[in-house]
Amino acid sequence: MSRSYSEAFLIELHKANPHRAGTALALACVKANLPAKYVAWALGVTRMTAFSWFRGKPIRHRNLLKVETFTDLVESDTAKGLLPAKSNKAALEYLEAMVGRKYGTE
Repeated sequence: MSRSYSEAFLIELHKANPHRAGTALALACVKANLPAKYVAWALGVTRMTAFSWFRGKPIRHRNLLKVETFTDLVESDTAKGLLPAKSNKAALEYLEAMVGRKYGTE
C-alpha cells in the first residue's frame, strides 16, 4: 500500500514556488490524492525522480511536456469532480485508464 504524503513534505510544498512544473505537479497530485509511487509509474520515471521534481529539481526537457500535460489533466479532472481519488485502488485505476496500461506491466 502506498504511503500518503508526510506532513513535513506538505509544509515544504506549500512554501515552494507554485510556478515550477514539479511543484505544480506535486500540488495537483496531493489535491487529487494520487500517490507518488503511481504517479512516477504513469510518467515512466522512478519514485525518487518524481519526488525530486516535487521538491523543485529541474525537469529535463524530454519530460517537461509530459509533466505539464499530466498536471493539466489531473487539475482538469479534479475541477470536474473526478478526483480526488477515494482510495489507493481508485487512484491506481484512474492512472491506469489515463496511460492505457496496467500497473506492473511495461
